[in-house]
Amino acid sequence: MLMLLLASAVFLTACGGKEDTQAPVETEDGTDEPVEQAESTRDQVLIFARGGDSVSLDYASVTDGESSRVTKQIYETLIEFDQDSFEIGPGLATDWSFSDDGLTFTFQLREGVKFHDGTDFNAEAVKLNFERWADPEHPFNFAAEGYTYSVYGTQFGGFKGDEGHAIEEINVLGDYEIEFVLNQPLGSFMQNMGMSYFAITSPAAFEEHGSRINENPVGTGPFKFVSWQKDDSIILEKNENYWKEGYPKLDRVIFQVIPDNSARLTALRSGQIDLMDGLNPDDIATIEGDAELQLFERATNNIGYLGFNVEKEPFDDPLVRQAINHAIDKESLIFALYNGRAEPAKNAVPPGYLGYNDEIEAYDFNPETAKSLLAEAGYPDGFEFDLWTMPVARPYMPDPERAAEALQADLAKIGVKANIVTMEWATYLEKTQQGEQDMFMLGWSGVNGDPDYFLSNLLSSHAIPGGNRSFYRNEEVTSLLDQAKTTVEPSERETLYKQAQALIHADAPMVPLVHSVPVLAGASYVNNYVPHPSTSEVLTYVELAD
Repeated sequence: MLMLLLASAVFLTACGGKEDTQAPVETEDGTDEPVEQAESTRDQVLIFARGGDSVSLDYASVTDGESSRVTKQIYETLIEFDQDSFEIGPGLATDWSFSDDGLTFTFQLREGVKFHDGTDFNAEAVKLNFERWADPEHPFNFAAEGYTYSVYGTQFGGFKGDEGHAIEEINVLGDYEIEFVLNQPLGSFMQNMGMSYFAITSPAAFEEHGSRINENPVGTGPFKFVSWQKDDSIILEKNENYWKEGYPKLDRVIFQVIPDNSARLTALRSGQIDLMDGLNPDDIATIEGDAELQLFERATNNIGYLGFNVEKEPFDDPLVRQAINHAIDKESLIFALYNGRAEPAKNAVPPGYLGYNDEIEAYDFNPETAKSLLAEAGYPDGFEFDLWTMPVARPYMPDPERAAEALQADLAKIGVKANIVTMEWATYLEKTQQGEQDMFMLGWSGVNGDPDYFLSNLLSSHAIPGGNRSFYRNEEVTSLLDQAKTTVEPSERETLYKQAQALIHADAPMVPLVHSVPVLAGASYVNNYVPHPSTSEVLTYVELAD
């Protein structure tokens, strides 16, 4: 059963750019803490600037990284990943065990933990949260208010009553002991338990706020919610009663929206902010040459892609989709926009993951082949369409506007006219999930180290509506992904994922563009900031030095 815990894990490591950043040490309860430093006299208020706002602070109902970046500070999961990898360790659960058949998991919960509203964290709270996501009839599911939990459905094989739903029952064995009983093995179960989507909200907060929980988050994490001014800032304050004694070090965290990459860098250099993401790769040399600043890199753990709505003409024709795959010059895109910190993609899952199919032959950049395929599909003179473009920088695409212009130019060479369309970030995500787009730019970052998170969320028919914004339905692919999800043996999972990727490649529901190395920048006095491969890291140990 050790294989059940390790089969799907990819222990990705991110690297920070400051030499004196302290590595964490393991404490008696298995959690990581950095080496203690001298007390700082600097005001402990961290301003983190980003390109776009959060969509919701109800973590389980959204999939965007800007939301999880904030909710990661407020909420906690039973299992926590290491600071720089997807290796699992204690979180709100201190210990766990599982049956020989891999169908029963028992968690010992941390005692003495309080939610931010002063109520007790316990097994009943865990049970309520999981049942809320699983059951559309649950009073706190809020389906009538438009809440959906697509990632729960994808990761656990559906919802209550669905044939594939893996969780048979959840039993409270005591105030601080809970049991999950599965009806079939789930290879990624333990990795799922560390995903930020499955953190624990205060039951009392559901009673008080109802469906407005998305604007009134109450968890057990190191920081408490204070306020949210939409499209401007989210303010969090220190949880004085946090269960990790002496933490967090920061008194306040402000997530500030500054849409333009260059404007964020100007704010950093002038001391108005302390950390920023969405750094233009062209500006890396500026950061490295400034002693007052430092550079951070995340591990390559993403896919930036160009997606087709396969339910709309002409993108319902695989010949058209294959043609556009041949029309995109990925190497030039990487040279112009990523400063070499990316590699061309051919699959929806990054290299290094279990089951990555390296035997697939990538669509080569060949405009003549693209034109020939278009003619075969009945479009010898090309066509015109709307190319939906993200309004904010993302880890997998630091400058979406310039990327859209490059893609537009490539397509023009084969007679296809792309009209660039953009809109506010939350609206963009909502409308692409509803299928209003022709073709769109987006991406995905891994959050649990398992290939299922990429392939099932992006390309399984179960993820419609949800992460599958291409509306790609290939039941053979979905069946293979379902089999891989419920298989424990790594070699069997590997075979299934490779088969699925071969079918996906032939169908071409997307143009896999790049796997990037996201870069961030910060002031030199920011200590103990460790970028996580998932793109969302806790700021528990961060301190602003003198």
